[in-house]
Amino acid sequence: MRKKYLDNIRWITVILVVIYHVLYMYNAEGIPGTLGRITDLPVQYYDMYQYFVYPWFMFVLFIVSGISARSYLTRHSEREFLRTRTAKLLVPSTIGLFAFHFIQGMISAEIAGGFESLMQVPAVIRYLIIVVSGTGVLWFIQVLWVYSVLLVPVRKIEKDRLWKAGSRTGILLLTAMAVPVWAAAQILNTPVIAVYRFGFYAAAFFLGYFVFSHEEVMDRLRKHFGWLLMAALVLGISFCLINFGKNYADAPVNRTFLFTAYAWFASLAILGGAAGYLDFETPFTRWMAGHSFGLYVFHYLGISTVALLIGRSGIFPPALVYACSLAAGFAAGYILYEVISRIPVYRWAVLGIKKTRSAR
Repeated sequence: MRKKYLDNIRWITVILVVIYHVLYMYNAEGIPGTLGRITDLPVQYYDMYQYFVYPWFMFVLFIVSGISARSYLTRHSEREFLRTRTAKLLVPSTIGLFAFHFIQGMISAEIAGGFESLMQVPAVIRYLIIVVSGTGVLWFIQVLWVYSVLLVPVRKIEKDRLWKAGSRTGILLLTAMAVPVWAAAQILNTPVIAVYRFGFYAAAFFLGYFVFSHEEVMDRLRKHFGWLLMAALVLGISFCLINFGKNYADAPVNRTFLFTAYAWFASLAILGGAAGYLDFETPFTRWMAGHSFGLYVFHYLGISTVALLIGRSGIFPPALVYACSLAAGFAAGYILYEVISRIPVYRWAVLGIKKTRSAR
């Protein structure tokens, strides 16, 4: 049986990601790779939203992906799993860069002010730099593909022994797991590009597969949802107050115990709350779930385009720029998905889709 609350976690989290990227684009805390402040406010207190969601929203998506991987592998072979994950994850984040997302690379380079310097390098090298710069939000599906590939040999080694043991994970052990999650955050972090945190997100994915894919564990999270939510709120408020104004997305902040503990308890609370209150489907939630991947893949192109064409000019009121950026994020996500998903071959290169949605 499909766990509808997982679909609801996905699309709700993707909406939070869109809102996050709007505020991120015009942040006043000096987070690199963005247009930066466009207001005259001495302090943009609403930027605290970024601090409130950043530690956990991608972490919980990796947990959900781990749970979904277990569900898929109970009904399909490992060969089918690798084939579908390669088409859905690797193809869009590699071939898709050359087919479409190089556009994002050009816009990002222009926003960062480095496009003129790129004109000084040979055309082939310039094109490759632009293509790689277009990765943007696709880092998530690149990393997810790596974990999916690693999962196959891990399954062959553990032969479900570890997975069965995961069903006995009690609430005290779940609480104590905040420590190994913190330890995982200290390893396999790439320099320069801070989002590639292979240790931290691997903990989320594999715990999703081995622990949270058990209904017994989810029942425990449902039962303890109240205090898990309170713990997450206390940790989240503390993290925001202590770190507001700092670069939350890079070391040392993103490797502190407060950062990882907040990510962990927020994820536990979200899983428990969703399992208890969001395990349903309506025509609206079905549509949102079916379009969440397209919204995730394309939304940042709309936001960054508005930043380049409107936000950078300084002519328009900041409130209008924010509103246009938010609208453009959703419009780009949904419209581009509707259009590209209907184009044969091209939809495979950009979205990993071989058949039309009606055929699927």
